[in-house]
Amino acid sequence: MVRLLTADHGLVAAYVAGARGRNLRPVLIPGNLVEAELRARSASQLPFARLELVQSRGPWLSEPLPAAAIGWVTALAAATLPERQPFPALYEALVALLEAVCVAPSARRWAVPLVSFEVLLLRELGYGVSASRPADGDWPAFFAAFDTVGKQLERYLLAERRSDVMAARAMLRRRLARIEGS
Repeated sequence: MVRLLTADHGLVAAYVAGARGRNLRPVLIPGNLVEAELRARSASQLPFARLELVQSRGPWLSEPLPAAAIGWVTALAAATLPERQPFPALYEALVALLEAVCVAPSARRWAVPLVSFEVLLLRELGYGVSASRPADGDWPAFFAAFDTVGKQLERYLLAERRSDVMAARAMLRRRLARIEGS
């Protein structure tokens, strides 16, 4: 079973035959961009999906900082977004953030947009949060905003989750802190 985020249909769960097999395992990496063909007998049934890889994030998963960022934002989206409700702005922001994580020469280029994505997620889901956007390169202000938004995520969206999604965020914070020794 996989969960796919689409621009038009939101988060969609589907069954993928052979998902644990050697051929599809690299396709099903979190953050990968795939083309999906979904089929179901009725709208209430779990659809079957046929996936084709469009863009892989696999090469960046060998780097600790990009891997932590990709793991965090995909886990956050999967844990918090309701199924079958489209959020086109969140979809576009997530695609852009993942691209930034993969092509930026350092985390300094995507750290602030990551916090902006988290704030957008909170706002799109109906939580009128406030967080000041730190200036690029101002690491103390970035970490203050990062910690503030983290508390809001934990309080509003992830308070009743059985899995510890925030552990992925904590690992990302530890890795980001190594950049400036914060």
